[in-house]
Amino acid sequence: MARLKVGIVFGGCSEEHPVSVKSAREIARNLDVEKYEPYFIGITRSGEWRLCDGPDTDWEQNNRRPVALSPDRSEPGLLVLEQGRYERITLDVVLPVLHGRFGEDGAIQGLLELSGIPYVGCDIQSSALCLDKSLTYLVAANAGIPTPNHWTVMADEKIDPERITYPVFVKPARSGSSFGVSKVSGEDELAGAVETARQYDSKVLIEEAVVGSEIGCALLGDETNLTAGQVDHIALSQGFFRIHQEDQPETGSDNSAAIVPADIPEESRALVVERAKAVYRALGCRGLSRVDMFLKEDGEVVLNEVNTFPGMTSYSRYPRMMAAANLPLTEVIDRLVSLALAREPR
Repeated sequence: MARLKVGIVFGGCSEEHPVSVKSAREIARNLDVEKYEPYFIGITRSGEWRLCDGPDTDWEQNNRRPVALSPDRSEPGLLVLEQGRYERITLDVVLPVLHGRFGEDGAIQGLLELSGIPYVGCDIQSSALCLDKSLTYLVAANAGIPTPNHWTVMADEKIDPERITYPVFVKPARSGSSFGVSKVSGEDELAGAVETARQYDSKVLIEEAVVGSEIGCALLGDETNLTAGQVDHIALSQGFFRIHQEDQPETGSDNSAAIVPADIPEESRALVVERAKAVYRALGCRGLSRVDMFLKEDGEVVLNEVNTFPGMTSYSRYPRMMAAANLPLTEVIDRLVSLALAREPR
């Protein structure tokens, strides 16, 4: 039986470029090469697409050829450019292992839709909704899901600090991980925090701090058949949870640890999974997502954010939650590919 030709796109132009490379590296380690023939497409920080041997540490320097998605939907795949000519490589499916802007905002999904290549994960609409936290809250609240009190600040807009109930978190509305996020305790800190967030996005979200534990739920599947990994819990020793900000995240964080399974009551665990699935469906997610929430002392569960292609590194939460539910990354990849190939083409 012929192996499926799988394109693995990684790198990208966002601040999460290094995390994407690490995620692709872990996927490469866990890909069943008896089933799949991988083609690694690395995107440099400046936006160059290169066909390479894999996401190793020297991929940007070694064995790389310019590549583009074929615009011919009748033969979906890649055009590899070399010495003024091109070679066509047909692809059966693509894993867009990209985080943040241009990866989780619908950009790469739109390219793949135009090229007619099946791909893993959320579609254009749900990707765009989930990356923009203000839109995520709008849709979720409309579906009856509790969200934090928040204010949206557009480019060049000023906000009256006296309107805000402190403490708050100030963050880019459309960015990943914890880049540009600040905790603000009073009026005098607000303007500086907004400027910090604007380094990553012109649209800024000011979000009232929710008192509670940070909880995550990994989901895999489509609207009618969803599998949840074990719920995790972020244990903080100080400050607030900042993912991918450490110099060596593989060795752990200096102020937090992810506990899997979460040390919470069973009824709380059931509510977290139920609410995560409701969020996933309301936002139109498919394939996979990690839904992050707050568990308050009174047992209420409040939405924090949705990651449509969460980190897949050796230390990332999504694969750890799935592994704790007896779903190793190799099997997760198999299921994601099967889901992508089963979708009706647009």
